[in-house]
Amino acid sequence: MSNSIFLDTLSGKKTNRPPVWFMRQAGRILPSYQKLKLTHNFDSLMKNKDLASKVTLMPINDLGVDAAILFSDILIIPESMGMNLEFTDNGPKFYNPIVKSGSNSFSFDPSKLNHVYSNIKQIKKDNSSIPLIGFCGGPLTTFLFMFRGNEKDKSFNNALKFFYSNKKESLKILEQITEASVEYVKGQIDSGIDCFQLFETYCGIIPSSLYKELILPFSIKILDVARNKNVPTIFFPKNFNDGLKYINKDICDYVSIDWNLSLEYAREIVDKKVGIQGNMNPRLFYSSNEEINKYLNSLVTFGEKNYDWVFNLGHGFLPDIDYIKVKYVVEWIKETNWNR
Repeated sequence: MSNSIFLDTLSGKKTNRPPVWFMRQAGRILPSYQKLKLTHNFDSLMKNKDLASKVTLMPINDLGVDAAILFSDILIIPESMGMNLEFTDNGPKFYNPIVKSGSNSFSFDPSKLNHVYSNIKQIKKDNSSIPLIGFCGGPLTTFLFMFRGNEKDKSFNNALKFFYSNKKESLKILEQITEASVEYVKGQIDSGIDCFQLFETYCGIIPSSLYKELILPFSIKILDVARNKNVPTIFFPKNFNDGLKYINKDICDYVSIDWNLSLEYAREIVDKKVGIQGNMNPRLFYSSNEEINKYLNSLVTFGEKNYDWVFNLGHGFLPDIDYIKVKYVVEWIKETNWNR
């Protein structure tokens, strides 16, 4: 793909500004998406290739970002493993969640992921010029959600109790999640994605040393699928904090930083061969334009020095963020002199 500032940056080329895209940009805050949601539920949008393509490409037209991310959900992996999933208005729930040790049997059915591959092919057909980011959930994050039988329970207490009480069985489940995810990444790449991101949203729910010891090997196995096929990789271990010092070029090409750490500190502790993505706090969009400008201006010095930086959030959009302010930020990034 030619003339892509996003892919050029990921490949190590010097560009005149950082590329910009946002996690959870496909829908959520966009009026055009909200209008579509009046007549279609979340699941039907994901499983109709034309609608999934439309939603994936909305941020390109509505916000002007430099890359699209596949409209999908991390929980289709446990669904493909035989779990009965519903996306309710209050969030996802499983009708057969993991509840106790010794009673968990999973059988991966790869055909349940075929709709995603059809969606990717349709997106590339509809717009072949924009880079498409594929993704899946990190093994720990996916594992935690598999205990959610009540969509209103956001604590993950049952999952954590199981994890600490049944390490051997937990690791077996994590291995099954990883095996399914490996096949899923292969399918996404074969269907046409240009970049792959692994979302380990709840990395920080356990100590970084424990994540490094027990979970990171599974994450690396998933990321390696893309790396071995020369597809650039982004790893998002949210709240990994000091664990970022473990991230090196053998794990991923770029690491995404949450807003709890400064970009300068992250750049200091992360392997210099690994690029940085992030890390605007999405709640800043609730601030005045003056406050947003102050924040953006504070990034210019970092952006001047670091060509291996992708502007993004420290996590995804919150649902009630004003997309006009988001569009303003995109335009600011594109129009600012980054002194490169």
